[in-house]
Amino acid sequence: MIVHQHTILKLFLSLLVGIIIGLEREIKKKPLGLKTTIIIAVSSCLLTVISIEAAYTFSSDYNRPMDPLRLAAQIVSGVGFLGAGAILRRSNDVISGLTTAAMIWGAAGLGIAIGAGFYQEALIALVFMIGSIEIIAPLVKKLGPRTLRLKELKVKLTVPVNVSISDVLKILRDYDMKIKYVKIKDVVDRELRTVDLILLIKNDRYTSDVYEDIKRVEGIESVEVELI
Repeated sequence: MIVHQHTILKLFLSLLVGIIIGLEREIKKKPLGLKTTIIIAVSSCLLTVISIEAAYTFSSDYNRPMDPLRLAAQIVSGVGFLGAGAILRRSNDVISGLTTAAMIWGAAGLGIAIGAGFYQEALIALVFMIGSIEIIAPLVKKLGPRTLRLKELKVKLTVPVNVSISDVLKILRDYDMKIKYVKIKDVVDRELRTVDLILLIKNDRYTSDVYEDIKRVEGIESVEVELI
């Protein structure tokens, strides 16, 4: 009966961990949702409890030692498949979802820790994880080096062939836009060229303001702006 109550407590704590991590991802509209984190945390805890209990039960029955965390050890590698599914590569070669993949792995780790009975360690790790994402990371972006205080914009311009692209790029730099990537392509059967850019701008600058600034540049026929 005591073991049964401890198992329920472990599963309940894993449920709370999954809810906290899932809500953090849901609020930020990330691929990892509440249901996914709950399932990962609770199932990891359950498999850990089963692994420990089965090791002691069957090792005494068959008179041979067994590894109590043998089953739990497979969770760490197995959950990597879920993490890989959360990592996305966009058309502009920008990779996203790494934090979400790490959170999947972290939820499994917390479930294993709780299942093994390390309640305090799991709680401290949870506080460190959420605190790092919600407090430390924003502070570093706000107070850290200038590069960390910039965000990326994907911009597509259409300009006539008689317009100097170099002059256009110089004007963009004058608007305090740092150019990270440039791709120039001719438009077939038209006297136009498309210019794909990735610009670095300040975090507090609105995307609409950047659009208006670029639209005012003489010689540009059309502008598309997308926040990466």
